[in-house]
Amino acid sequence: MSFDANMAVLRVESLSKVFRRYSSEWHRIGAIAGLGIKPVEVHRVLQGINFTISRGEAIGIVGRNGAGKSTLLKIITGTLNPSEGFVQIAGRVSAILELGMGFHPDLSGRQNVYHSAGLMGFTPEQIAEKIDEIESFAEIGEYFDEPVRVYSSGMQMRVAFAVATAWRPDILIVDEALSVGDSYFQHKSFKRIREFREMGSSLLIVSHDKAAIQAVCDRAILLEKGQILKDGAPEEVLDYYNALIAVKEEEEEEGIAIEQIRTEDGRIATLSGDMRVKLRKIALYNRKEEEIEIVSVGERVTLKIVIELVEEVDELVLGYMIKDRVGQAVFGTNTFFMERVLLRPEVGRVLEYRFSFDMNLGPGSYSFNTSAHAGSSHVAGNYFWLDNALIFEVVNVDKNGFIGVAWLPPELEIEDVG
Repeated sequence: MSFDANMAVLRVESLSKVFRRYSSEWHRIGAIAGLGIKPVEVHRVLQGINFTISRGEAIGIVGRNGAGKSTLLKIITGTLNPSEGFVQIAGRVSAILELGMGFHPDLSGRQNVYHSAGLMGFTPEQIAEKIDEIESFAEIGEYFDEPVRVYSSGMQMRVAFAVATAWRPDILIVDEALSVGDSYFQHKSFKRIREFREMGSSLLIVSHDKAAIQAVCDRAILLEKGQILKDGAPEEVLDYYNALIAVKEEEEEEGIAIEQIRTEDGRIATLSGDMRVKLRKIALYNRKEEEIEIVSVGERVTLKIVIELVEEVDELVLGYMIKDRVGQAVFGTNTFFMERVLLRPEVGRVLEYRFSFDMNLGPGSYSFNTSAHAGSSHVAGNYFWLDNALIFEVVNVDKNGFIGVAWLPPELEIEDVG
């Protein structure tokens, strides 16, 4: 397959990484020299990874701890060599991997900027032209001229991001670094990332922050045990990942399935769990007890969820989550937080849960997820989890015009104080 640099900026093909442990360094040297010495342990971190990133595309990489995410990014950025396969890159890469990577603790932030930017290939004159902008973006005040060893993790991230994005790259790679920053700087950083994307930069980001990936990414890749398990739309991949993190190792051996089906409206619904509890029905009703799919802003509604106890469970918690059309969580709760947990409910019982609330959402398309589990979340014991279980539309019929996903009508007073 040829690599078209006009269309793609990154191509990863047949990429694998194997770490070998030897009983001694002499044995390692002997193996390298071809003496036939075998390692005492072989750990395959990545196996047969293939994907391409188009110019201007943003891809999020998710996966459980140990899935190989950080190893993949290190190979792409050239700080680690692959065992098999190759990476092709068209353009300049800027990466923020391990926090403070490349920073010398005894040098000041300013000195480290010159050092790091120099390693990126920029001349002292080019760095001098940007240093005031980098200092301003980092916003750490007088600490910019203090040794990095006195920095907090958030301050290190601010300087690292500021220098990595001082010059617009063709590909920006971020590995969890933004998760240590404060909310203000995270918003500031994502604003710069969006600006770069509008100018044609590509983004490769590893994050456990599902909202961040859904907000900025066109695609998501799910890594599991060093292989690509899913590659597709962020909502579809993240729903599958959400189900996967609740599957324990012993359940994997028993073949607990995660199923994804396409609904009539074209969405992907993800179903997971051990099915000790069965979902019979989920529907939305108005004050007249009429089943509805279209709701007015602020209208009083009741969400009814009917379940059946198929097998014995120690405790039963039922919950729901409202998501917007791109999969961002809007609101979610469950009976654990409402202090209505059922302990050892009788097998065979059919229960109807009724959640009543005002639909204080902005106009748009939304969906309900629902789940039955033990504890505060489905990770403790997943009986069933169904994404996109119910799709509904919110319309503005009689409210004043407003913008956003929430209906929060204010009371207004105007007083002449002149």
